[in-house]
Amino acid sequence: MRADRLLSLLLLLQTRGRMTAQELAAELEVSVRTVYRDVESLGAAGVPVYADRGPAGGYQLLDGYRTRLTGLTSDEAGTLFLAGMPGPAAELGLGSVLAAAQLKLRASLPGELADRADRVRERLHLDAPGWFRGDEPVPHLSTVADAVWSGRRLEIRYRRWKAPREVTRTLHPLGVVLKAGRWYLVAATDTRTTAYRVSSILDAELLDEPARRPEGFELAAFWREWTQRYERSVYTATATVRMTVAALERMAYVFPPEMSRVARAEAGEPDESGWLVTRVPIESVRHGHIELLKLGAEAEVLEPPELRECFAATARGLAATYLPAAT
Repeated sequence: MRADRLLSLLLLLQTRGRMTAQELAAELEVSVRTVYRDVESLGAAGVPVYADRGPAGGYQLLDGYRTRLTGLTSDEAGTLFLAGMPGPAAELGLGSVLAAAQLKLRASLPGELADRADRVRERLHLDAPGWFRGDEPVPHLSTVADAVWSGRRLEIRYRRWKAPREVTRTLHPLGVVLKAGRWYLVAATDTRTTAYRVSSILDAELLDEPARRPEGFELAAFWREWTQRYERSVYTATATVRMTVAALERMAYVFPPEMSRVARAEAGEPDESGWLVTRVPIESVRHGHIELLKLGAEAEVLEPPELRECFAATARGLAATYLPAAT
């Protein structure tokens, strides 16, 4: 529809600045002549769009002009990305602000679009935590979020898995991430940028000093790289396992993603009986024992010998428990 195209053209100029007619035509998938007509229509409607001539020219909006959703405050507009997650929004201290933003946005829509928005809200719900996981206490999440929103430094007392167990860190907060129902703070020190589990923060104090944000830092890109690096660092050993095709397929549902991914990538061709050999990354012999037990009798550990002996001991124990004693 032409109205949708005019709005798209306006938003392109607003978000990208100066653009040539050819660039606009490519983005909107229309002819250059259509772009000329649409620009004229925007001008006739009172939108301050003008053209610069020459090789470096193009169309742009008058400095300072921006379209706005009438009635939304900056805080309310900033919470709209949480519209499908009322629980996390409340945990961040933004529940009431999000509710106000949704109410104003709903009121600004024409009848048909408002009805469609209501149908989506009634039929779509996002439940972020994984199965069989209770809520994780995060008493310092609001302080962490304040530091992120305000761009101020944060001092935390943190419990970690290695000695010394409790450490104090002064951080430059960069963002918060909700991963499978668990909150993480992404922050930088003077030497590195990493993620801190918010539930492991024992105390948090907001400082008056401004936080330093690395130039070009992108939270989503960092998180993707950090999680991949973390998963690779956790799995320090490998088990060679003979298993059925059905067991390999079931791994995707009951194993951590990295273990399942590598097992599928390393799997050989199944033999006539439907068994194959593959490699499975493990954190340790104990971890491999616990995880691979999920596959029951459909998996046989071939290596390392220590892990195979763990399974042999488990099999002997189960036999002693469940099989009738010989008479």
